[in-house]
Amino acid sequence: MKYLLFICADEAISLSPGQEEEISPAAQAWVTEMESRGIRLQGHQLRPVSDATTVRVRDGEVLVADGPFAETKEQIAGFDIIEAADLDEAIEVASKHPVSWFGTVEVRPLWEE
Repeated sequence: MKYLLFICADEAISLSPGQEEEISPAAQAWVTEMESRGIRLQGHQLRPVSDATTVRVRDGEVLVADGPFAETKEQIAGFDIIEAADLDEAIEVASKHPVSWFGTVEVRPLWEE
């Protein structure tokens, strides 16, 4: 089954240089491991929320706003699409993602045809 992992973090959190040096190689190691296991199908980091645009249609009128879709501290910073045997494996994969150390990883199954 395919799952979408929303990689969420608070953009206001500043990592120390030591933490950044730890996270970047850990993130690359996570990508390498999941791709070698044939689990990670695709993923990308997103630009900051200041570059986001939200679109809604209400009563036939298109409403466009700058910023993210939700008023929360944590924002979607990236995503990964994985293929896992079941939810337990998807949770195991998400728990190994370095952003889970200071942010959250939401696991959501995809509708498949």
